[in-house]
Amino acid sequence: MKLEELFSLKGKVALVTGGGRGIGKFISEGLAEAGADLIITSRKMPNLEAAAKELSQAYSVRVLPIACDMTKEDEIEGMVQTALKTFPRIDILVNNAGATWGAPTLQYPLEKWDYVFNVNVRSVWILTQKMANLMKDWGGGTIINIASTAGLRGTTEEAHPAVAYNSTKAAVILLTKNLAVKLAPYHIRVNAIAPGYFKTDMMAHVTRNEAFYKMATAGIPLQRAGEADDMKGVAVFLASEASRFITGQTIVVDGGSTAK
Repeated sequence: MKLEELFSLKGKVALVTGGGRGIGKFISEGLAEAGADLIITSRKMPNLEAAAKELSQAYSVRVLPIACDMTKEDEIEGMVQTALKTFPRIDILVNNAGATWGAPTLQYPLEKWDYVFNVNVRSVWILTQKMANLMKDWGGGTIINIASTAGLRGTTEEAHPAVAYNSTKAAVILLTKNLAVKLAPYHIRVNAIAPGYFKTDMMAHVTRNEAFYKMATAGIPLQRAGEADDMKGVAVFLASEASRFITGQTIVVDGGSTAK
């Protein structure tokens, strides 16, 4: 295949959870620019509709927004069924939707621990199992899980007082490896991306403050936060035929912070 064909997603359909903002929006942009039609989900429909309009106009692809609470299995099932009324198949699944909750470790509430695990691990498993059963019948597919560099190491209380979050992302990384092995016979590849610090709307309070931004990027060898293009390229690579001999891997996109 020619290089252009290896990276092309024309004729493909991608489902991106949490695809209307932040890193999920970056990924949606990349997949759309490579030619894929999209299904984007989150809890808030207005955000999705705005993102869908922007992406469809910018890249001339079809974008279907579907509101879905990823903590509720019936809504996940309904979202998949709604998507399949518009598209005959889904080739790419990006499990991006996630949550965190900050509190001192020794006083961390059990209900918040359960909530973070429900969003970051349980919902990933529920949707992935549903999609893998469909992909098996369709002859294969590609799954990309969004982990985090937090899943690769511990963090101090001062830097990140959210003990459940690290644990969920570590679970996602190992789930990626396990599913890659188990789903390989069905021609389903499973990989993960572990972002570090990225410029997103959730981190705008840091980015806008020069002192905070300098402190936040001090430990990054490339001396900056990640931006949209830094995520788009990796996502398209993992979603496309360019990575067809890669499965079970987690690509760290952090400007070198975990290399130290």
